[in-house]
Amino acid sequence: MKTTVVIGGSKGIGNAIVSLLKDNHNVINVSRTPPEITHENLQHYTCDILTDELPDLEHIDSLIYCPGSINLKPISRLSLDDFRTDFEINVLGAVKAIQKYLPLLKNAQHPSILLFSTVAAKLGMPFHASIATAKAGIEGLVKSLAAELAPTIRVNAIAPTVTDTTLAAKLLRNEKMVENIKDRHPLKKFLVPQEVAEMVRFLISDRTTSLTGQIFEMDCGIVSVKI
Repeated sequence: MKTTVVIGGSKGIGNAIVSLLKDNHNVINVSRTPPEITHENLQHYTCDILTDELPDLEHIDSLIYCPGSINLKPISRLSLDDFRTDFEINVLGAVKAIQKYLPLLKNAQHPSILLFSTVAAKLGMPFHASIATAKAGIEGLVKSLAAELAPTIRVNAIAPTVTDTTLAAKLLRNEKMVENIKDRHPLKKFLVPQEVAEMVRFLISDRTTSLTGQIFEMDCGIVSVKI
């Protein structure tokens, strides 16, 4: 059974990943709060990725970094601290986790690293300057590390559109906003965390050993299709 480390698996997409993987993986969740679910294959470490030392582990096969932010403001209201905070959560936290567990990943069989971007890194959207900048950094990190760590470790990212999580609650706070967001997507829907978790399971599996350096847009068509 493979061992997968999920950073930020207590809520949202991360929690959906933990829930999906726990039956067939040894899952190690690292987050500030424990997930509500328990399972014999699930181990939790309480840790703030930005301020605490990550736990020492003996073996891992895959590293999944989930923490993110949605800080939507006009550029005139975004402070430099806003940009710093988003960059720290999205990029520097990922770098910290990768550096910590890289030696273990190098000793695994078909190891992989999976990060998260956003459709806003490619599709220009108002009020997304800070988060789009941070996630563009994630996409650059994926490309660079995929080259640097080949052929041993695969590195990919998923770039989801709006996903029904507490992080996106402000975007989905009433029926009119929900319908407007659905209508903006060619598939007339947005994502639920379980859909993203299914893609995660696929990308860290041995069925995708030929994929690295890729940004997989789960966009319900909003980036790739115009109708």
